[in-house]
Amino acid sequence: MNIVAIFIGGGLGSLCRYGVGKLTASYLTSSFAYATLFSNVLSTLILASLVYFFQDKMGLNDTWKLFVVTGFCGGFSTFSTFSFETFEMLKNGQSIMAITNVILSVLCCLLLLYVIYKISTPSA
Repeated sequence: MNIVAIFIGGGLGSLCRYGVGKLTASYLTSSFAYATLFSNVLSTLILASLVYFFQDKMGLNDTWKLFVVTGFCGGFSTFSTFSFETFEMLKNGQSIMAITNVILSVLCCLLLLYVIYKISTPSA
């Protein structure tokens, strides 16, 4: 059952990643990697929400965690694409854009994880 959950989650995550790319391209015309940035941030939001907030409160079992974290977020998040696009920016002399992409992607996702962790963790 776990393999099926990962398989279905990964497929749905990949389809959502494709949709984010299409949606972003229809609204934003730039060589900046907005779709990848949005996918990475949204995937981090989903993963952090599940791991730090919903898992304990909703009593989700391991199959659901594999479906969302390994499957969906694995298919939706695009770190390999992020790396490739950043490298292409560097290769094409767009150093400022590449550095901006790295900083925004990493800082936004880390900040999002921190905020969700703080919201979901009871004060000691």
